[in-house]
Amino acid sequence: MDALLVLLAALALGGLVFLPWMRRRRAGRQTRQGLAVASDPMAGYGFVPLEELDVRLPGPDRELEDALDAVRRTHDWRPAAELLKSTGDDWERRWQRVQTLAGAAAFELAAGGPAQEGGRRTGGIWLRTWRSEAPKDPGGAETHAQFLVVQALRDPGSQDFRMILEEARTVCREAGLLAPGSPIPYIIELAVARGLHDRPADYEELWSEAARRAPHHMGAHLAALPYWSQKWHGSRTEAEAFAERSAAGAPTGSLLPALPLFAVYEHLPEANMVRSLYQSAVVERAIEGAHFALREAPADHPMAPHVRHLLVWFLVRAERYAEAMEQLRLVDGHVGAVPWSYGRSPAAEYAAYRALAIAGWEQLGGTSTGFPQDRP
Repeated sequence: MDALLVLLAALALGGLVFLPWMRRRRAGRQTRQGLAVASDPMAGYGFVPLEELDVRLPGPDRELEDALDAVRRTHDWRPAAELLKSTGDDWERRWQRVQTLAGAAAFELAAGGPAQEGGRRTGGIWLRTWRSEAPKDPGGAETHAQFLVVQALRDPGSQDFRMILEEARTVCREAGLLAPGSPIPYIIELAVARGLHDRPADYEELWSEAARRAPHHMGAHLAALPYWSQKWHGSRTEAEAFAERSAAGAPTGSLLPALPLFAVYEHLPEANMVRSLYQSAVVERAIEGAHFALREAPADHPMAPHVRHLLVWFLVRAERYAEAMEQLRLVDGHVGAVPWSYGRSPAAEYAAYRALAIAGWEQLGGTSTGFPQDRP
């Protein structure tokens, strides 16, 4: 199960960031602290028990969950193809669904599949069949390209790393020809270009193609952000400038005003855990931008759960427990998102912060009786 947690959670942002040792150690320590705070954090609050948290998705998507269950049960690619066909040009939702389908195939392959035929590994065979039986289906090509990205990022030190990413780039180009107006192949290729260390000018050209097709696509911006970060090919200044420009130019109803919060998160010092950092003007401004974005965006925006999960992390760190509890109420049940995906067990990471939020809420006089338990 841990392999599934790591693999699918890494897809929440298209496999954007590797897992630094310090962040894993810090997350593990906070998990132990949080779980010690409240032995029964669900008591009276209506929260989902740890063992029932869904690590595949950041938020509910019943159609996607049904398709995943059907593919897993029948090993038939058609439910996945029908899902993407019905998604059409809802680009935010399509991007998230392609990531999750690709992650499911990658996990099945790594696990050897639910069945064996003559000793042969059968995991993910539905994706290979999809590509062979429907080679002109853009959904199959997109899922295949993202699958290859996941495969490469599972072992970036492998001698096959570059070869797999080159193949992913080829499939991205094929998917782009099959669906000329779709931004999805270009968004997938952003991760490929980052891993292959494309020159800034080439990356800018690729980003322009993605942005031309979906200029305010939150997922695309989250996929592009790491290239300009200090961890990859840029700096904190470049990443924050990209995030601020995107937020400033966002239309009403966009989630892009939350992008600076992700830029701040990517550049937090690994060893600095003091409260004052999370109550600084920079962090407070980013938090308020995220709150504003969520207020203005449609309630069912496919990327809203990503923002809410990161808000929970920051709000607990800043000891803004009442606000954290409100976000938990809206997002509880699914944990396939940053920041939980950086830990070895996303469900446990999330549950630890939930426990800390509950403990802080109660220290401030809050009770389960006064906590609304309705879910969106």
